[in-house]
Amino acid sequence: MAGRDPVSFLRQEYEVLVSGDLDWKLRVLQGPSTPRCVVDGRHVIMLCSNNYLSLSNHPKVKQAAVEAVKTHGAGSGSVRSIAGNMDLHSELEKRLAGFKGAEASLVYQTGFAANAGLIPQLVDQGDLIVSDELNHGSIIDGVRLSRADRAVYKHCDTEDLGEVLAKAEGHQPAYRRVLVITDGVFSMDGDMAPLDKVAAHARAHGAMVYVDDAHGEGVLGEGGRGIVAHHHLSRSDVHVEMGTFSKAFGVVGGHVSGSRDLVNFAYNKSRTWLLSGSHPPAVVAACTAAIDVLETEPQHVRNLWANTDYFRKGVRSLGFDTGRSVTPIIPVMIGDSGAAKRFSSRLYELGVFALPIVFPMVAKDKARIRTIMNAALTRQDLDDALSAFEKAGKEQGLL
Repeated sequence: MAGRDPVSFLRQEYEVLVSGDLDWKLRVLQGPSTPRCVVDGRHVIMLCSNNYLSLSNHPKVKQAAVEAVKTHGAGSGSVRSIAGNMDLHSELEKRLAGFKGAEASLVYQTGFAANAGLIPQLVDQGDLIVSDELNHGSIIDGVRLSRADRAVYKHCDTEDLGEVLAKAEGHQPAYRRVLVITDGVFSMDGDMAPLDKVAAHARAHGAMVYVDDAHGEGVLGEGGRGIVAHHHLSRSDVHVEMGTFSKAFGVVGGHVSGSRDLVNFAYNKSRTWLLSGSHPPAVVAACTAAIDVLETEPQHVRNLWANTDYFRKGVRSLGFDTGRSVTPIIPVMIGDSGAAKRFSSRLYELGVFALPIVFPMVAKDKARIRTIMNAALTRQDLDDALSAFEKAGKEQGLL
């Protein structure tokens, strides 16, 4: 061991990723995230942002951020549990709970922090977590932080979920608590969880339900209120509704909504919440303004779905496979990671910014170009993007 470089593995493992076309090469967005933007000096059509409703550039959202700096400063100065709990934070949570139709809401620093901080507190040794096999990595990490037993059910297969829950009832000693966790919209495939059926099975077996609706907010349900609203479920059906401000809301931050008991429990038990600095005033005010926009300007959600339907139909008519997608996340399935990266590079040359998704985010033979629709994309933007997909697809023998 003496004389050995203890960190040589860093370069070695990175080089393995590079040789397998599995590494990320970061591009630089030069300016705001808009439908037509500049990336690494090239003017491109943005097709890989989670800014579904283009609210990150909405005048009301930007102005709210500016005004908050003037009235409350640049930072909060502390964690919320000590001295960083501003009136702006409380107002945001009140507004979010009203928007969600919940008793209470709690804002976390990120969506990842919500999952990593709350899941391992809800269940512990002597409990069981039942998770969809394609759940997001932040859920997986939250599950790993718990000492609870774990079971996985086949993706969106509620019959399999029912069988797992039935088997769990026979466990000895009996589980104290069972927690069923699913994404609302699955971020790699764009398909939607059958949350109504998930909730029904959980109810029949006395289990809690936790949904990560990061990609459903601003997209599904009346006024973009998410998958719980989409299925007309109650708070007795879904006990934890987790989400994020970094996608359709156009800002950043995570949150959970549910009962007052849930929120009281969460902020007292989640170390990610207790031990992380609170959002600066500009971020909080911008999130509140984004809720205002969603409540008063329904055209953004309508435009998002119009663009989604148009682009999905167009890309399928070219001969591409879009998998299971039923939402504004539209994967263009390629298969091989290297081919997906080459296709993405050619799209970039043709003026379209759409990134490849490769292993380990997806299985090694399931690489794809993941496109994400935006409410502010024009019909011309979409037609130009479709032309680029057609040209690159024919050049590379994919069509």
